[in-house]
Amino acid sequence: MITDIADSAATVTNSLDSLIDAGDHTGRPFNVLVGSNMGNRTLIFSVPMATFYEISEVANKQNLSAVPAYNDQPVAQRRLDEGHAKKLAIFILKGLLDTARRSLEKSGHPVPATLQRLQREIGSQPYISMQPVTANIRNCKFGGDGLRFEKNGGVITVYLSDKHVLWIIDGQHRRYAMDMVFEFLKSVVNNNRYPRKPVLYVPADDPRREPTADEAKVWATAFEIARSDCSIVVEAHLGLDIDQERQLFHDLNNLGKTVEGGLAYEFDNSNPVNRFIKERLIGDGILTATVVDSDNAGDWAKDEGVIARKDLVAINALLFLNKTTINGATPADINAKEEYGTRFWEAIAQIPNWGVAGAKKNTVAAQPAVLKSIAKLVYDFSYGRDQDSEHLERLVAAIEDGDIDFSHVNPMWRYFEMSQDEKDSFCPGMADAVTPEEAGINLDLGNYDATSGLMRFGPKHNDIIRHVGDMIRFKLGLPKRKALAKLQEDLAMRKLLEEVMESEASTLDEVS
Repeated sequence: MITDIADSAATVTNSLDSLIDAGDHTGRPFNVLVGSNMGNRTLIFSVPMATFYEISEVANKQNLSAVPAYNDQPVAQRRLDEGHAKKLAIFILKGLLDTARRSLEKSGHPVPATLQRLQREIGSQPYISMQPVTANIRNCKFGGDGLRFEKNGGVITVYLSDKHVLWIIDGQHRRYAMDMVFEFLKSVVNNNRYPRKPVLYVPADDPRREPTADEAKVWATAFEIARSDCSIVVEAHLGLDIDQERQLFHDLNNLGKTVEGGLAYEFDNSNPVNRFIKERLIGDGILTATVVDSDNAGDWAKDEGVIARKDLVAINALLFLNKTTINGATPADINAKEEYGTRFWEAIAQIPNWGVAGAKKNTVAAQPAVLKSIAKLVYDFSYGRDQDSEHLERLVAAIEDGDIDFSHVNPMWRYFEMSQDEKDSFCPGMADAVTPEEAGINLDLGNYDATSGLMRFGPKHNDIIRHVGDMIRFKLGLPKRKALAKLQEDLAMRKLLEEVMESEASTLDEVS
């Protein structure tokens, strides 16, 4: 926090150890706590976002080469990832809107409908905070000697002049995100327009329109909060040389253990797909299977009809986003599709033996690969290249009415393992509906055990999703994938060219 200090009551020193009178009071004053991080002196203080951006810099190649005065400074940072910074900027916007809402509620004022709508469109979560930023003040002696300190009662103040730059060790993307937020808010408040860059918010009703008067008021409030009420905690290391700074960068970015996927999904309430799972599927009782962190996937004898959280998330990623991950999902991606997602899981619940003890032994639909295949099909007919409401309804109704045989003994699942006679006998006509062997694409769906009568789908889900989807299309009389039709056309053309070349070669041999 920036504080004005009365000179007459102050003790000024160049040494943090002795606090002996010396020096002058030039520079900007910051009240600090003196830390001892692994025995190394650090300064811990809080500054407004705008001030933090002003007094800090990032020692990556792009920044150092762009500023002549910094050309001789050593590099100690990785390249900036603007995509990652944009996600953080949207995160900060969430926080500013949430602060505005809580401030109104605390003062007893009603929360405007526009603010509530903006929160729904941008997203919200139970709590929003940013971790402290780590920096290094390069141009002082190790431990802080050479900086000007002042002790006034129990308060220690450091004076940082323009040359005392906070070189960011951990937090360059947060710093850039703050700048993106300020640029966005300045454009809205000063120019009454949503900037084309950075694109941090797009109106759900009309992506091309400008802010309404009510929206402008909300963003102006958020701008004021960003400049006054939101601060950043900084831990400044003192006088590290380049090897020390680089080592600290390495340790901060490589020694932390990543949170395991299941736990991360369970704890995260910010991602809109996660919120759909928790609030609609689990909260409203739509999902009949119990969600667990581990489902003993390899031991079907212990199957209690549960579904692993990571698998549930992956299935919904395909259902809502046509992706293998929910990272980057926005409320706009999900809010308008909630009923669509609910219909899918209500249909899945109608599959015999799904979500009950022993499900994996009684239906292949209890295996994630099959559920992903169905989710992919539903997306394709709803929002993808094969969008068709009639085909979508045919598919969902077939699941609900039991028109698809999801038993293990359905020969369709082991089509690629059959001899030609078996294919002609059990699955006549399917050859034209699935990927041909000559395409060179993996056709291994898994393993069928004739003794137990169980079909276990393999781990290569991306391939399996396509093939099972093709089989279900064939079973229901739905059109084949456009990509499959194109592949078959290309293979037919290649075969024709090979036949022509063989014929010409044969004719040349005869002439010779």
